[in-house]
Amino acid sequence: MNGTVSVAHAVVARMVRRAAVAAPGVVRVARGGPAALTLIAPPAVAVRERTDGLHVRITVVARPGHDLRVVARDVRDAIAVTVERLLGLELAEVTVVIDGVGE
Repeated sequence: MNGTVSVAHAVVARMVRRAAVAAPGVVRVARGGPAALTLIAPPAVAVRERTDGLHVRITVVARPGHDLRVVARDVRDAIAVTVERLLGLELAEVTVVIDGVGE
């Protein structure tokens, strides 16, 4: 049987968020700083589909004492596993923004 499967960007974003939160050193998927800024800031998870695959941009707050380069790498790896293996989609790029350190 032939056919296609499509996954809504909202579903991809939800799975990406869950993967990132499970990565060591991540407190939450959100922007750091005052809550009022979140009203005008871009969303913490953005998924764009282009000809070369999905482009994901995610903003996280890291735990104190963690190497931020390692946190970013772990988040990228977790997202890649989720998008490529679990969802079966091609991932072109993951941009991880660490926008704060806190609890």
